Amino acid sequence: MAQYLVLIYENESGYDNPDPSVWQQAMEAHNRFAEQVGELGGQILGGNALQPTATATSIRGDVVTDGPFTETKEALGGFYLIEAKDLDHALQISRLCPAPFGGVEVRPVMEFPEQG
Repeated sequence: MAQYLVLIYENESGYDNPDPSVWQQAMEAHNRFAEQVGELGGQILGGNALQPTATATSIRGDVVTDGPFTETKEALGGFYLIEAKDLDHALQISRLCPAPFGGVEVRPVMEFPEQG
């Protein structure tokens, strides 16, 4: 099994002052996603939601600034680290990841040969 990072990019404004039902629907969708990963033979190894981009601090060289690197319509809002048989399996799983205000990006985790 290989590891893949499922990056969740969404328009943050979808979560600005949401009705409590929006949060409830989001939590239910992510709980269902976790169930579906197992049903498809994959595994979630970790993951989390991120605070909004307004809380980001960027570092480039010796320069530290408030905010994200770039202004974009969709921002990285969270991620899952999953284990899947191969890229096709990871894509099958990732298609189910809730991102109602955007989409997801799937990236394989780099494997390094063991030094010994």
